[in-house]
Amino acid sequence: MKTKLLKLFKYLLFLGIGVFLFWYVYKNQSFSEVLAQINDIDPFWLWIALLFGILSHVSRAIRWQLLVRPLGYNPSFWNSFFSVMSTYIANLAIPRLGEVTRPTLIKKYEKISFSITLGTIILERIIDILILLVLTIFVMFTEYDVLLRFIDNNPEISNKFKNINLTKLIITAVVVGVIIIIGIVIFIRKFKHTKAYKKLSEKLIGFSHGLKSINKVDKKFQFIFHSIFIWVMYFLMIYVSFYAFANEINQLGIMAGLAVFVAGSYGMVAPVQGGIGSWHFMIIATLVIFGINDNDAKVFALVVHSIQTLLIIFVGAISLILLPLVNRNK
Repeated sequence: MKTKLLKLFKYLLFLGIGVFLFWYVYKNQSFSEVLAQINDIDPFWLWIALLFGILSHVSRAIRWQLLVRPLGYNPSFWNSFFSVMSTYIANLAIPRLGEVTRPTLIKKYEKISFSITLGTIILERIIDILILLVLTIFVMFTEYDVLLRFIDNNPEISNKFKNINLTKLIITAVVVGVIIIIGIVIFIRKFKHTKAYKKLSEKLIGFSHGLKSINKVDKKFQFIFHSIFIWVMYFLMIYVSFYAFANEINQLGIMAGLAVFVAGSYGMVAPVQGGIGSWHFMIIATLVIFGINDNDAKVFALVVHSIQTLLIIFVGAISLILLPLVNRNK
């Protein structure tokens, strides 16, 4: 009962944070202004953005196949793709639910161990985080002057950074890390002879096999290609959307687009459903840095996030329907 209440609390907390951020961003927004700008949008570019989104999901499914095949499994493309899309629609309901949904579906339809699939998914996340960090560093170096100019024009932001005690943060991180390590050691010594520990060990072994699968990938060039291609498609979803708007946004260059994309990616990492609120906040703040007025930035974030969410809902729902149909003989 306590576990269920805790899960409900976490769900409501994250949902509340997202709703609050969304309300905070749009509380002074004129609905009539939003409609006026939407009427001027060129839908062609939004359809192109959706196409890039589909291609990124297809590429992610193929990359996952490349990870598990060296482990002795041969999942079908459609099961892989439908499971990926089911992951996204599950995350819209509850943050990180997709990380459980996907290996559950794969286990049901492809008979691949839950722990192995989870290990490969975590590996995918690690690769994605590394790519995001590389892009972040690249944007910080190439757009340093724009960021510096923005901070100079907004001294309250620089004052907040000055108030951060970096030494305390490092000490706290070290102390927490030591406590976690000590806790793990105590747990192993106390429970290593129990059945529960042995069962957990088996799960962890399968999980580690999933993580180590990258060492066994025989088509490394294809794996690297898809890892890069996924993020190129993510970026193009944002960048081509610039051209759909009949204002200063369509004049932004490719580097501005990359900066907006990176900022939005961090908004999606936040543990709120579908990045609602957090994604909007990051996109708007970055567009303002590049000289876009607040109203135009808000409309852009609202429209682009809406079409991305609708894509996930539509394709994700179809995937959940088709999964049992394409596997009816299994």
